[in-house]
Amino acid sequence: MQKTLQRKFVLTAMSAVTVLLVILLGAINGLNFRQNGQQTDQLLVILAQEAAGPRKSVPQSSPFPGMPQKKPGDFFSPPVTRDHAMAARYFFVRFDRDGKIEEADISRISSVSTEEAKRWAQDIYELGKESGKLDHFKYRRQFAHDGQGEILLFLDTSSQQHSLLVVLVLSAGIGVLCWGAMLLLVILLSKRAILPIARNLERQKQFVTDAGHEIKTPLAIILANTEAMELHGGETKWSRSIKAQTVRLNGLMQNLLVLARLDEDAAELPVSDFSMSRLLEEALPPFCESAALKGVMIETQIGRDIEVCKNRENMLRLVSILLDNAVKYVPAGGEIAVTLKRQGREMLLQVENDCAELPGAEPEKLFDRFYRGDGARTQKSGGYGIGLSAARAIAEHGRGEIRAEYREENRIVFTVRM
Repeated sequence: MQKTLQRKFVLTAMSAVTVLLVILLGAINGLNFRQNGQQTDQLLVILAQEAAGPRKSVPQSSPFPGMPQKKPGDFFSPPVTRDHAMAARYFFVRFDRDGKIEEADISRISSVSTEEAKRWAQDIYELGKESGKLDHFKYRRQFAHDGQGEILLFLDTSSQQHSLLVVLVLSAGIGVLCWGAMLLLVILLSKRAILPIARNLERQKQFVTDAGHEIKTPLAIILANTEAMELHGGETKWSRSIKAQTVRLNGLMQNLLVLARLDEDAAELPVSDFSMSRLLEEALPPFCESAALKGVMIETQIGRDIEVCKNRENMLRLVSILLDNAVKYVPAGGEIAVTLKRQGREMLLQVENDCAELPGAEPEKLFDRFYRGDGARTQKSGGYGIGLSAARAIAEHGRGEIRAEYREENRIVFTVRM
């Protein structure tokens, strides 16, 4: 139990750490990409305006018309300065009014030839796009300030992309190292953290087990004494009530002991290969007799030679709980259908029955301990609200699942997959 709790604690803690790191690193890199993209676009606009020629309305003292000045408080989003523009690697191509290339200026870049610059510019010009990306270049189309044509400017962003990649790799590496360090720390501290909880749970489960075994003896004595009274004085409504409640309490203790045993030593329960088809066929006759007293026939569809590797005693108890549940709550003249088949690699067991009235709660609520729905699921039917909880515990410890589903015409279906 302690190892199970420790494993769950580590998984839960590391899931939270993983989500936190992903959000943190994602936010850092996302903001970095956004800020870098904004600066690149700003630089592209400024360089395009400069390449388009001087504006008459701009004083000659401003070497880059339209360039914003750095303002206090712009630490996380500083504007582009003259140094950024002077260090940029770019080229531009000028077109006349007829769309013919007049000039290709590659003086600020060495990795592109004049022919390549003209060819790329001509392709973009024909597409008619105002801005976009071409390989590791960003381009912008700008009307010349003298009104004598247009220019296309291409800005090399390879260094910015490399910087972004370096930050991404470094942050991811640091994140992995932090995750590993947190995993080691959580593993070292988890045992101490869950020790009080594990002890309390162990005591609770041990109490249930001890109390169950202690109560079994008085129940057996009460039942034996009641039967002895009936031998001497005959059966009365009081003796019948005592026997019924004793049987009911004994059934409740049996299911409580099953749950406690599954929680305590589920990992140590022996498993073996056996025929689930044969087990179901052997379990059905007693329930068929009980159903017949209500005028109900149990329809079966059992696949042949369905083998499983589970704890046979637990599987028999699971089948018995579902069949007993169906017989208890099916109305007189209703229907019960039992299906066992293979579905891919899974074994599928379905128990379907009519109900006089469906429970008012959601189907998942039926598996809560000591739950009883309205209408059909009352104490008059003999249920004590823990059988389905035991069925779910058995299914989950067998690495399976059990689901409930309401269907039309007051029908309920329990499906087990393993």
